[in-house]
Amino acid sequence: MKTLVLLRHAKSSWEYAVADRNRPLTQNGMRRIEQMTLSSSRVFAPAECFFSSPANRACHTATIALHTLKQPFEKLRIIEELYTFEGEQVLRFIHNLSNAMNHVVCVGHNPAFTEVATQLSGSAFFHLPTAAWAKLTFSQSSWSTVSKGKLELGLPKEILN
Repeated sequence: MKTLVLLRHAKSSWEYAVADRNRPLTQNGMRRIEQMTLSSSRVFAPAECFFSSPANRACHTATIALHTLKQPFEKLRIIEELYTFEGEQVLRFIHNLSNAMNHVVCVGHNPAFTEVATQLSGSAFFHLPTAAWAKLTFSQSSWSTVSKGKLELGLPKEILN
């Protein structure tokens, strides 16, 4: 059995004249990811590894989550292939994960994460908001064959209200 959590980075700022991959999180984004991590610790804590896009907003999201969980930063791996907006590239990464890992978190971007969650679950939903997560639980024992996963969504409180 494999578990994949797709965590979209928290809200980032457009206030600074920096390249897309260098955009920082907003103060609200930092608070939201901390709250989301605390309220969803059961989803994140069992992860053997956190894979993150190298974009500043994704790396910062991952480090806040690990810090909030009091998990070692050695669990974090920065993966260039996750700095993408294309679902197919994320799927290739997932299908090539080591089968030694059973529970992983990937931190990255839309629309790629929404596409992957939809494709791997067979469920249709419209949009994974910032600081939200999609947890997919698969019956398969190999990452290369995962499909038809059971989907659970974690949405920020302000979206649920």
